[in-house]
Amino acid sequence: MKVTILGAGAIAGAHVDAVRALAAHGGPDGVEVTHVVDVDPGRAAAFGAEHGVPDHGTDLQALLDAGEVDVVHICTPPSVHLPAAVAALRSGAHVVVEKPAVLSLAEADALAAAERQAIDAGLPGRFTQIVQHRFGAGIQRLRRLLDDGTLGAAYVAQCDTLWFRTPEYFEVPWRGRFDTEGGGTTMGHGIHQFDLLLAVLGPWTEVRAMAGRLARHTDTEDVSTALVRFASGTMATITNSAISPRQTSRLRFDTEAATVELEHLYGYDDSSWTVTPVAGREDVAEAWAADVAASSVDGGASGHLAQLVPTYLALAEGRTPPVTVADTRATLELAAAIYRSAFTGATVRAGEIVEGDPFHASMAGTGTPWPPVR
Repeated sequence: MKVTILGAGAIAGAHVDAVRALAAHGGPDGVEVTHVVDVDPGRAAAFGAEHGVPDHGTDLQALLDAGEVDVVHICTPPSVHLPAAVAALRSGAHVVVEKPAVLSLAEADALAAAERQAIDAGLPGRFTQIVQHRFGAGIQRLRRLLDDGTLGAAYVAQCDTLWFRTPEYFEVPWRGRFDTEGGGTTMGHGIHQFDLLLAVLGPWTEVRAMAGRLARHTDTEDVSTALVRFASGTMATITNSAISPRQTSRLRFDTEAATVELEHLYGYDDSSWTVTPVAGREDVAEAWAADVAASSVDGGASGHLAQLVPTYLALAEGRTPPVTVADTRATLELAAAIYRSAFTGATVRAGEIVEGDPFHASMAGTGTPWPPVR
């Protein structure tokens, strides 16, 4: 398969490295990064030279029309994601996109429609979003131990994304804006962790939230908090911040048999986990340790490679990739619910944000409680 990288920013290098490591880690052979495309021709050329990508340019559509692309990795600012993904799917190419995949539920629905049209037309292209933390060994281990009853019911969860971004970070024109980034720290930062929360706990039923612009000169929030009830009965808190000097990404699950905690920053491995069993349930810690010893590869690390190996195997074999449009939409629905509750003061229930609702069209919805700055 011939791979084109769209967008020559910092994250694109991680994609190139992961694609080139596929075969050595159980992925398919014959996957090659052949092109890099960027609106800035100088940046595309520099990226190509640095990463050994043979061809560079500024016109993705020309490559698609020429049949030069089997897979497009979209590494651009979020506002470009939807049109690029739709163009790729219509040409029959697969799409791998960084998150947030699109800016709104309306765009997620448009993306799903484009993929369905491609399938109905007999085209091979499928969509997937990068959610690399779902593919670390620890999160899959946690899910298995919940599913098989070892951990019992999950009662309480905490999901914290406490990051720090300087004022200069938001001087990049597309950051801190609903129309180009989709939202603030909820969409741009916290989405990594609460996507993981959903991967473990499944569907949610209601959300109550607050958001604020406390310190940064942006149109969007720099802090949000939410209370979430899940269909299983689990109750969770979510905190997203771009103004926390001691940075951490943290998940905690209090279950019937143990507390399971994950703390990292931008990626984790097996050493990032702590399991504290209830007295008399040492079997839980033993089951966790046994699974670590038996199943972990590369120390159980999360990351792009961990996701792209099963993704490319699925694409090569004509199967649905492990992360679908529906998975992407489910995470965006929780983000939209946080914004809607925070900006209106109302409790939001799953399935309420439908076409015609302002928060379906934009995470800004009816507008922020603070005035715009741009």
